[in-house]
Amino acid sequence: MPVASFKDILDPAFRERYGVAAFNVVDGVSLQAVIGAATELDSPLIVQTSVKTVKSIGAKPLYAMFRSMAEPAPVPITLHLDHCPEREWATTCLETGWNSVLFDGSHLDIEENTRQTAEVVEEARGYGADVEGEIESVQGVEDDVGSAEAGLVHPVEVSVKFIEDTGVYAFAPAIGTAHGLYAGQPNLMPERVTEMVERRPIPMVLHGGTGLAPEQFQDLIARGCAKVNISTALKIAFVDSHREYLEANPAKHDPPALLRHVSEAVEAMAIEHMRIFGSAGKARAPLTA
Repeated sequence: MPVASFKDILDPAFRERYGVAAFNVVDGVSLQAVIGAATELDSPLIVQTSVKTVKSIGAKPLYAMFRSMAEPAPVPITLHLDHCPEREWATTCLETGWNSVLFDGSHLDIEENTRQTAEVVEEARGYGADVEGEIESVQGVEDDVGSAEAGLVHPVEVSVKFIEDTGVYAFAPAIGTAHGLYAGQPNLMPERVTEMVERRPIPMVLHGGTGLAPEQFQDLIARGCAKVNISTALKIAFVDSHREYLEANPAKHDPPALLRHVSEAVEAMAIEHMRIFGSAGKARAPLTA
């Protein structure tokens, strides 16, 4: 199936109130595993890459690997660049073929963030791509981006004006979630999603999803969080499955068997989240390539 656009994936999810998982893959094994999960469940999929992963592998090799695995799959898949505070890397990924980017200007003041995000939106349109925006940083450091301190939460009116002034297609509001594992129960603010969607009905994005209870995911999705980011859970499944296999087989030196074990663990993690988010059975042919 041709690679889908961001809108192809999220328009129906937002309209029908199910969530599409955006998994931060780290290599070919994790990429193949999340595509396998989407194929098994007949689910749409957002393959997400951090700037750190793009720098590590290289934009062109990573994109070529994505296309080689995504195009044969029978489900719609799109490629998204996660938290990117560096304009040059957003440009690199758009030029290379990414379908969407999150320009993360949350470290800037509102005025400058608005100005730069609007420029990225205009740039992305030239490539037929879309932009996710945010003005409030999500607590926690992920792939060298973010802060351990909770950021300022702005009034809903400020977020709505940012959406209107920039033209972003999707928006990531601060709702009390955090990157990484939670030390305690998160103090969620789901009403902020409802208020924003009522004022500006565009797909909302849930960051810091790993560790939330199924009912918390489902409540936020029902309010308009059509894209749900999953990074930490993938890393845990990826790393722990390596450790598990090596501890159980200390005398073996069989890379294919090791990687098969890792792939199965990541795929199981992805299937679990897709079922919670309600995207199983929602695959459909994309309208645009």
